[in-house]
Amino acid sequence: MSSHLHADLGRRERQIVEVVYRLGRASVNDVLEHLPDPPSYSSVRTMLRILESKGHLKHEQEGPRYIYRPAVRRDAASRSALQHLVRTFFAGSTSRAVAALLEDRDARFSDEEIERLSKLIQKNRKGR
Repeated sequence: MSSHLHADLGRRERQIVEVVYRLGRASVNDVLEHLPDPPSYSSVRTMLRILESKGHLKHEQEGPRYIYRPAVRRDAASRSALQHLVRTFFAGSTSRAVAALLEDRDARFSDEEIERLSKLIQKNRKGR
């Protein structure tokens, strides 16, 4: 699988993978129920098989149905996607990415989130 998970996916494929991550495991019908403007059953079934062949999903059989689940844990996929984002839009600079998030006028942080960020910064500082 590529170093930046989901970068090779089209819009609809990303939507399907997100549904499977959100539900944890899903049948074709489950995916159909959670997609905006869903395509046909056979289209979703085909896309699920393609996503499995690309290494994004795995399946298990329950009676006559295939149940799909993520092939990679969500935290690993999130970390990979974030690394790709930092490389692509912030020239690999984590500090520039964090600064952009903190400087966003629409960003609202709770006291607990600020405290957590502060502890992470202190931990990073001591780790050097």
